[in-house]
Order: sequence, then structure tokens, then C-alpha cells
Amino acid sequence: MKHIRNFCIIAHIDHGKSTLADRLLEYTATISQREAQAQLLDNMDLERERGITIKSHAIQMNYKVGDIEYNFNLIDTPGHVDFSYEVSRSIAACEGALLIVDASQGIQAQTISNLYLALEHDLEIIPILNKMDLPGAMPEEVKDQIIDLIGCKREDIIPASGKTGLGIPDIIQAIVDRVPAPVGDPEAPLQALIFDSVFNSFRGIIAYYKVVNGEIKKGDKVKFINTGKEYLADEVGILKLDMAPRSVVKTGDVGYIISGIKEAREVKVGDTITTVSRPADGAIQGFEEVKPMVFAGIYPVDTDDFEELREAMHKLQLNDASIVFEPESSAALGFGFRCGFLGMLHMEIIQERLEREFDMTVITTVPNVSYIAHTTKGVEITVNNPSDLPDPSKLDSVEEPFIKANIITKAEFVGPVMSLCIQKRGIIVNQSYLTSDRVELVFEMPMGEIVFDFYDKLKTISKGYASFDYHQVGYRKSDLVRLDMLINDEPVDALSSLIHRSNAYDFGKKICEKLRELIPRQQFEIKIQASIGAKVIARETLSALRKDVTAKCYGGDISRKRKLLEKQKKGKKRMRQVGNVEIPQSAFMAVLKLD
Repeated sequence: MKHIRNFCIIAHIDHGKSTLADRLLEYTATISQREAQAQLLDNMDLERERGITIKSHAIQMNYKVGDIEYNFNLIDTPGHVDFSYEVSRSIAACEGALLIVDASQGIQAQTISNLYLALEHDLEIIPILNKMDLPGAMPEEVKDQIIDLIGCKREDIIPASGKTGLGIPDIIQAIVDRVPAPVGDPEAPLQALIFDSVFNSFRGIIAYYKVVNGEIKKGDKVKFINTGKEYLADEVGILKLDMAPRSVVKTGDVGYIISGIKEAREVKVGDTITTVSRPADGAIQGFEEVKPMVFAGIYPVDTDDFEELREAMHKLQLNDASIVFEPESSAALGFGFRCGFLGMLHMEIIQERLEREFDMTVITTVPNVSYIAHTTKGVEITVNNPSDLPDPSKLDSVEEPFIKANIITKAEFVGPVMSLCIQKRGIIVNQSYLTSDRVELVFEMPMGEIVFDFYDKLKTISKGYASFDYHQVGYRKSDLVRLDMLINDEPVDALSSLIHRSNAYDFGKKICEKLRELIPRQQFEIKIQASIGAKVIARETLSALRKDVTAKCYGGDISRKRKLLEKQKKGKKRMRQVGNVEIPQSAFMAVLKLD
């Protein structure tokens, strides 16, 4: 066991984690020249297209240092704020972390938040300065930033380059010397922590785990403590580039188990596996439950596909445990699910994965966050959907979630960043200069304001230099109203949103104008209105398509033309009573990109 090293790679988005992982795999000869490709561990085509890591990936490397052969279990993690849950799970399965900082960009917000996650779990941190081969690298300045942040010695920081392979032998040596071996009792009853799972259409559900105590053998009867279900371990093994079967997986190792589980609901990430013959006393304290930040409805385009969508969601949840969903129905869209996501990018990725992996075309409603409403009778209601908000006459007050946002940016962009945050109802708490050119701004702002397009705008005004990280700080009272959209006097519940009273008029007007562009014209006039309660605050009219009914009258009496026009008018009126308006999917999504 003392020759096992479990470590993960943490960094801000785009600092070169996956590229460095490639070099480590090549250096330890885990992959052959033939198998090598860039970002080898990112095996989802979505990840390759966007150049981001979405899932954590585990792989085992064997390497001889001197006469001793070591087992390295490496987990490559995502860098984006929306996938921080993946990072927290990977950290729970490791004893050390490579903290990678881009030598040309320096420390960013995500670097700091991932570092704190690692320090909470007492991981050994190895700081690495990546991208040293870039002409814009500033090694000495960035080293100063790292020393200020984690208080290490200057010579502990390893200069490296994922592109050229500089510093890779030093990193391997540092992992051997500095990362502690896993602690656990090989003689104790089996306890293994599940940190990930995937669905395979031939073999059922495959769970990935780290053995904390004891060992797991092929053919063992195992029990999942949280669900209480028992299974037979058909196959156990370790994770190389493909799964490599073994007869036994020992203490401290990371492996997989196939036991023919068909039901997605039976595997919970964070659960503990033990044996039926010698059960462990209790479950391992894993990672905390995930807290979704953004809620949106997902509906099948065709109502008959509801059950298929349910299956697809369960299979997706296996692979991405941070998605939470429950069934709901809407008057405009039929049956669907209310889903909780960690952020807007997460929501976009889930929608895209549903389309690619399960062939499900879905309609997504306007995202919002969860609020707490207090009624006049003193009852507290959690509101995840604007249509759950009680009637204004019964409403006493509404509380909305606030977050503390840390924004790190270059000094020249402080003005625009501040005005953006204040425009989003943010209150500045702190401003500190990390170096002469880098400023950290701390804001408290409503979660609901950053859900839509805050991140994109922040990147735009700072030319891509600002980085952003946040955590929740609780609920506070505010003056919120429900803005309803009416089309021909029919409310469209999928388009309603909760919004601060001061922004309601502008927002309502913009949505009306946008819908007027996006809804196709009909044979009858369509009125589009935004209302708060019974009060209409904005209106647009989409005029009817008309046929020229008077074309056949050459000259003659005006009354003949009048008669034909009156007849047409009656028909239009009747049509408006029975006609219903189809709202295209682009209209639901356009609300997100109003500016």
C-alpha cells in the first residue's frame, strides 16, 4: 500500500490540466504512441468540441522510481465553476493535488476556490507553474502570487510546460516524495466510497470507487449501505485507459465494479460499498449533498416521449450526479421535469447531452433560482417555479438567495466590472490589490441576477481577463414581483419569471418586443402583453396576415368593398377565438439573451 499515490489535478479553466495529464500518461508509458491524442482523457465529443473538461476522469499509471514500482491514480478534474461538484468528489478520493497555475495569466478565482476545497480535505498541495514556454510567461511574478496564496517555499514550485514536456520528471518525483500514501486497514471489513458511475448498455451500471478499508474480490456478495441493496461482484478491476479486470482490488486503490445493476436509482454517488459476510459498521462520510443553484423546466417536444425522457434523465444522473429533477406539468407544455442545475453552462451541457446521447429534443423554460415566500398567515413556501408564487393579496414578503462573488481582474477593468455588478443590484464588500496590476473585488449580490448572462458580460467587458467564483450566503428580503406573459390573454406559464420590481417594466417591454419578432404571424391579430398581477405594463401587437379580398372589385360602389372587408373582419374575429398560437422553442431561449 505504501507504493500507491492518489492525486488529482486542480486549476482554473484553461490553465492546461488535461494537456499536462497527457504528458504524465506518455512519460509513464501508460499509453502507447498509437493511442496518444490531445486531451486523451476527455472522451466525450462535447468536451473535445468545446475544449473543456466536463467530467472528472480517473486513470491508473504504473511507474518505476529506482527499484520500486509505484501505482499512481490520477484524476483529471474540470475547471469551470459550474462543475465544482465534480472537483469536490475527486478530492474526496485523493491524498494529494497538483495545483496548476498558468504562468502567463497568474492566479484566478477558480484556482483559489479549488485550492480551498483541497485544503479542507487536508490534501498535500504541489504547486506547478504551467505554460512556461509561452512568450508571455511571467514566472517570477506568478511565483510571488503562489507564495502569497499557499505560503510554500520558492523552490517547491515546479516550472513545467504541458506542451513541450518540461518539468514532467520533477512532477513525478514530487508526487512520490510529497504525496502521502493512502491510510487504511487492509484487515478491516470492506469500505469503498463510490465517487462516480457510468451506464453501459451491455453491462448495466458500472460504479467507480476508492477502497478505504479492506479489499473487494471478484465473486464477493456486496451491499450498498445507503440503499441497502445486495449484489454479486461479477467483475472488479482497476481503471487503465480501458477497464482492466483483476481478481482483487486492495486498500487505497481506485477501481470499478460491475454487478449487473439495471436500475439507475440504485447507485448513489457518495454511497459506501461493503461485503455481506463481514459488513462494516457504518458508511464513510463522503462529500456533502449537491445544492442546485439554477432551476428550469425541461419538457419533451412530443408529450408521448415523457417516459423516455425520464429514463434518459436517470441515465444522465448516473454520469452527472449534480443534476436534480422532479416531475411537473405546465398548461402550455404538458408534462416534463423541474430540474436543478449548478449554473447556466451546466444547463446548456445537459440539454446538449440529452439531444446527442439519447436523441431527445427538449424545450427548456426560462431558468430561475429558488425563493422563499412568506404568506400573510405566516406559512413559509419554497418557490422553485414562478407559478408557485402565492397570490399578491396573500403574500407578505419574498426572500431571495444572495451570493458572495469573488472577482479577480486586471486593474484597468475595475470600473466596468464595478458598474456591471452595481447594475445587477450588487453591493461591494471588499476591494484588495493582490499585486500592483490584479484586483480582487468581493460583492454580495442576488443569485437571480447572475443566472442569465452575468458571466458572459463579465468576460466581454474584461476582454476575457476577469475570473469569477461564488458561494451562497443565505436568503434576504427583497421586493420581487411575478411577471406574467400573456398571448391573446392566455398566460404562458413557461415564460413567467420572478423579477425585482425596479427592473420589471424594462424587462417586460424587452420580452414583448422580442416575442413579436419571434412568433410567426397568423391569419389573425395577436396581442402580446406583460403583466404584474392584473396590471398590464407592456404590450406589442402582431398584425394579421391579410388576403386582398377587394382585388376582384373594379371600381364600382364603395359599399361592395365595405361588405367584403366586413366579412373578412368577422372571419378574423372568429378565428381569433378558436385559433391558438404556437410559440417556437427559439422564443423560450431568446428570453435569456435579451440584450
